[in-house]
Amino acid sequence: MHGGTARTTTPGQFRKRGREISRIEAFSDVVFGFALTLLVVSLEVPRTFAGLIEDMRGFLPFAVCFAVLAYVWWAHHQFFRRYGLDDVVTAVLNFVLLFVVLFYVYPLKFMFTGIFNEWSGRGEVRAANGALEHWVEVQQVPTLFVIYGIGYATVFFIFVLLYWHALGKRTELELDAFEVFDTKTSMIENAFMCAVSLAVAATAKLLPTQLSGLAGYVFFLIPVGMWIIGSRRGAQRRKLPLPSV
Repeated sequence: MHGGTARTTTPGQFRKRGREISRIEAFSDVVFGFALTLLVVSLEVPRTFAGLIEDMRGFLPFAVCFAVLAYVWWAHHQFFRRYGLDDVVTAVLNFVLLFVVLFYVYPLKFMFTGIFNEWSGRGEVRAANGALEHWVEVQQVPTLFVIYGIGYATVFFIFVLLYWHALGKRTELELDAFEVFDTKTSMIENAFMCAVSLAVAATAKLLPTQLSGLAGYVFFLIPVGMWIIGSRRGAQRRKLPLPSV
């Protein structure tokens, strides 16, 4: 673990303790890269123009899945740049995070591909026996949202644990008042993301089966809630006295 650093940034800014890429980060980048590979529309170059158009239809769901993974990667990157931790607890939590990310790549791709196909009127898929069937049956929708919601919640709960662990090392890391405040803010933000995801899963189960698809709209609480958290925590942060240089 990298120790506390002398202040070379503007007072009130978070000092970057992870100046060098650790083996944990290097391994994590490989896993994130592999996860992105699993998301690609097709691993083979289309042989016909019709095949190309078919693959192009998968661009939007791929873009959404890519954005979700990119957000998780950026959150991961920010954590390690801020704290530079490479102890056993951090490594274990990081491995669990990577496991969950890899495990949920296909459910993530399945869900958004199905949703975009549904919106474009292409909700029917050809089964192995050649018959056409709907990509998801009505009675399966609640379970689909539970799978997705729990997976999403697990990712951000692990980030809560990572920040909680960093907060427990505030003395060793020499975190100042601003850095402690920002660490707690990150915990609150990730806990909120986790809570919304669980709310999606719960809503899908509580609603009548025919309406369970509406549970996805609960995710729209995320930008609203994050804005509220950012505004309130930002106002509180501005009242903190600047640390001495």
